[in-house]
Amino acid sequence: MLKLKLEEDGKVLWEIPLQAKAWDRHSLRRELDKVERDMARFEATFNALANHGRMRMMRIFFRDTERPMGFTELMNELGMNPKIVSESTKRLRSTGLIEKNENGKYSPTRTGEAQFLMMSVAMRRMLEIMEQL
Repeated sequence: MLKLKLEEDGKVLWEIPLQAKAWDRHSLRRELDKVERDMARFEATFNALANHGRMRMMRIFFRDTERPMGFTELMNELGMNPKIVSESTKRLRSTGLIEKNENGKYSPTRTGEAQFLMMSVAMRRMLEIMEQL
């Protein structure tokens, strides 16, 4: 059975089967109802990362995860105009993917790191595996 498992330090935090047949119908319906209620939150996160420039911005943060970056540095690294960088940082901050420190520099939040990795690296790998089934 194909499953998705999330664990931290060897402790399973969450595990789900990736086949509808493996679910109890009542449990599946309850989970899908929860998805429906959280749709606005999903949409905001997906939309924040469904932009090539914002994905590039998040990737830049992962080159050196211990070093926050200033606005001008981001603008120069990305080769983007200030308006686009400003809109991108606002969108990423509003969804909790990045934060701005007291010195005005940006870095990913802990949740933002996990969401970015899950939605880019892990999703890419999962899609590759599922396409081979």
